[in-house]
Amino acid sequence: MTKIHCLNPISEVGTQNFTDEYEMTDQLCDADAVLVRSANMHEMELPEKLVAVARAGAGVNNIPLDKCTDQGIVVFNTPGANANGVKELVLAGMLLAARDIDGGIHWVRENKDDKNISKDMEKSKKNFAGTEIKGKTLGVIGLGAIGIEVANAADALGMQVYGYDPFLSVNGALRLSRNVKIVDQTNKIFEVCDYITLHVPLLDSTRGMINKESLSIMKDGVVVLNYARDLLVNDDDMAEALENGKVKRYMTDFPNEKTGQMINVIATPHLGASTAESEDNCAVMAVDELRDFLETGRIRNSVNYPSCSLPPEKCACRICIMNVNRPNMIVRLSAVLSDAGINIPNMTNKSRGDAAYTLIDCDTLPSEELINKIRAVNGVKKVRVIYY
Repeated sequence: MTKIHCLNPISEVGTQNFTDEYEMTDQLCDADAVLVRSANMHEMELPEKLVAVARAGAGVNNIPLDKCTDQGIVVFNTPGANANGVKELVLAGMLLAARDIDGGIHWVRENKDDKNISKDMEKSKKNFAGTEIKGKTLGVIGLGAIGIEVANAADALGMQVYGYDPFLSVNGALRLSRNVKIVDQTNKIFEVCDYITLHVPLLDSTRGMINKESLSIMKDGVVVLNYARDLLVNDDDMAEALENGKVKRYMTDFPNEKTGQMINVIATPHLGASTAESEDNCAVMAVDELRDFLETGRIRNSVNYPSCSLPPEKCACRICIMNVNRPNMIVRLSAVLSDAGINIPNMTNKSRGDAAYTLIDCDTLPSEELINKIRAVNGVKKVRVIYY
């Protein structure tokens, strides 16, 4: 019986996809695999039997990737499962920034007891006048699943859209509206766009990418939207830009002690993927990834190990090996089996940086002693056997 532990509440739409061969456990120490959303795993003691962690969402900052890789634990995420939910919040952010809806709502609340509110509002509404987004320019930095959705939706609303992503995939390019203008530098977006939205991961190269230097290039009165990662924006530089009017509005899904004190900020409490549909989609995708890995050995959407799979094979078992990426590993692993007279009808090995994954199909069931010999090979992190 394979045991699954949930570190956060996970939508039943996903967990109900586990078959009778799976059992939910309340104890992390008993788990073969973990489902997680926002729980911080960095200080957790990961059990030796743990083989996989699936994050029901895209970001994995709450998961100790280096520790997991070192222990041979595959970490999955669910890219694109919450893309529509985030896209809709970004569109709402643009509309809130263009029209002073927030100010108008506050005015109504403050004047709710005014018997003449229906007349007074006609005089006051000019204070909340805004602009339309149709015809304005939007720069989308990062054309992954969410960025493409935002770019296409903005194009459909009549905006001129510029996109930047040095890693744009072929599939991504095919999904992108032909009206989106691809640029090869972020500065081109900073120079011409009325709205700029960020959809990149937090890396050393992207940390604080919106700063005094990049802000100085932008048009006066620009709107910056950050529904991706908090630390992509330098808060001190943004506060100054808001004070001097360089930035008209800063829309963020990551309020903190600094943004809470800034003028012309509309912050939401990390609502990007907080829709029932997004939570269901992420849960279903995470469970499917875990089952695929646990039942067939296939890896897809892992953030620390390579994508890897073998077609179904009529054989006795499949051996799944997490190992370091170094010369002669395949030779040493296959030698253990060939020395025992076990035929290998099919095998594959894929690597990702220092991490590698090997799948070996065997015509004969190996003994536990033989599996332990594989575990003893220098550089092997974890070994799992799928029996047919």
